[in-house]
Amino acid sequence: MIFVDTGAWIAMLNPNDQYHREAVAIYRPFRQQKTQFLTTDYVIDETVTRLRYDTNHSIAVIFLERIERLVETGVLILVEIDNRIFRGAIALFRQYDSARLSFTDFDDGN
Repeated sequence: MIFVDTGAWIAMLNPNDQYHREAVAIYRPFRQQKTQFLTTDYVIDETVTRLRYDTNHSIAVIFLERIERLVETGVLILVEIDNRIFRGAIALFRQYDSARLSFTDFDDGN
C-alpha cells in the first residue's frame, strides 16, 4: 500500500507541473501491479483547493470524480481524519518546525 500526498496528486493531474511526467511514469507500474493506495480526506481537500487555484474548476471536479471511482473500486483507501488522528497531528506539528511540511502532512491517518 502506498500513501499518496497532495504533491503527487497534483503532479499527476496538472500537465504544467514540473513533476507531471515523472509522476505519471511512476504511477503506471503500480496500477498495473494492482497496488492499493491510501490518502486522507485532508489531502483530498488540500489537492482540490490547489487544483482549483493552480489549474481550473473542471480539473478539480475531474479529480474528485476519479477519487470517487478509485474508492468505489477499492483501489484507494480514503482515511477520514477523526479526533484521535487530528490530536496526534497537532502534537506532531508542534514538535517539528519544518517549513517543508504543512499541517495536512501530519494527518496521514496514523
